Amino acid sequence: MLTEQDIKVFINKNDYDIRKSNNSRWIDQKCTPDVLNIVADCVFQYVFDDKKKQFSSTDIWRYPYTEDNVRDIFSKPSTVHEKSRNEYDKFFAQPLEMLANARVLKKFKNGNRNCYTVNNLDILEYICLRERNSLSFIKIYCEKVMRDSGLWPIFEEFFTVQNKETYFFLKDSYEQFIISNTPINGNTEVRRIFTKVLNPLAYDRRKCGTERGRISKHIITYSQLMYNRENFRDLNADKPKGMTRNEWKEKRRNKINKDYYKYQSAKAKRFLRKFNDQYRDGISEVHDEFGAGLATQIHHIFPENQYPEISMYLENLVALTPTQHMTKAHPLNNTHRIDLEYQEILLKAKAGSIEENISDVNIENIYIFDNFVEVINTGFRTDYDVVENDFITVMNIITDYYMHI
Repeated sequence: MLTEQDIKVFINKNDYDIRKSNNSRWIDQKCTPDVLNIVADCVFQYVFDDKKKQFSSTDIWRYPYTEDNVRDIFSKPSTVHEKSRNEYDKFFAQPLEMLANARVLKKFKNGNRNCYTVNNLDILEYICLRERNSLSFIKIYCEKVMRDSGLWPIFEEFFTVQNKETYFFLKDSYEQFIISNTPINGNTEVRRIFTKVLNPLAYDRRKCGTERGRISKHIITYSQLMYNRENFRDLNADKPKGMTRNEWKEKRRNKINKDYYKYQSAKAKRFLRKFNDQYRDGISEVHDEFGAGLATQIHHIFPENQYPEISMYLENLVALTPTQHMTKAHPLNNTHRIDLEYQEILLKAKAGSIEENISDVNIENIYIFDNFVEVINTGFRTDYDVVENDFITVMNIITDYYMHI
């Protein structure tokens, strides 16, 4: 299981200087974290049984696994419908081109078609495991391309001094550079792609980026980076003043795309199982009399069917042994029932796992403290604000809640 540092090592081995490649498709409009994540996942599933298998973008979007996931998640027409060709050509071709330029894939011509093989399956798997990984890949890749192309100093200047002057200097310089060094000859197309370059870098640094051709009024949020923004709940950015977070969540519940969350939930389980096997020797996160053996089960602390919006949060998932899962978490093997006393134990154990992971500088930090608070607020239907990494307060909140139910 790779880490972000492994991605940096891979990226740093390659030269992405646009002045040498003249590649205008090193990144494109559809190269957002959510689209890259699912396209990489579809490719990974397609080639899993044969690492040398070649494919085109059409092969991927006509693949049954793609049909089962992309249509409902992104509200697009069926991938097998002839009229869907225009919808899917760019949706799949653009991320594939980016992955090829990054050397994750190898690209070659088969007649008039662009075809690909996988050059690095481990990197591809890292990207497809979760959207946060896709975002990490994009921001590391974009920074390296800008450094290799000699543009990084003006990005650094903008991130250091954020005003209209530095923004327009960066924007104009980037446009001139791309038009001078690639086949793109119009500002409109460059500006659309500029957003996909700047905003992931801005988000990573908690800085303003670009919005509607101007410097953004606020720091870039996670949801702003996504192609399908309705799948994301950026409560602080969109919540009306005077309305609590819980009221806002309830107002938006009818907009939840359950297919999207189900898909991401399955991948989050897969990711946590791999992480737990590699870094925790496959043992349970709960140390009790039922914890003997390997933790082969990944359990939702707050049930997926009741709380789809937090179903793909790693902070809502816990690795358990089969006995813990089907005897304690779900009494009498009934997956529709939850033992509330054991749910309290699971939350406290998860808090311990998260604190341990966040404080360990030797392994990949996979958890976000604010996400755990969000899980608690959603499951408890509360509206707590907790200072970052204040696990004592979190434990007190959990204890107090279960004392009064």
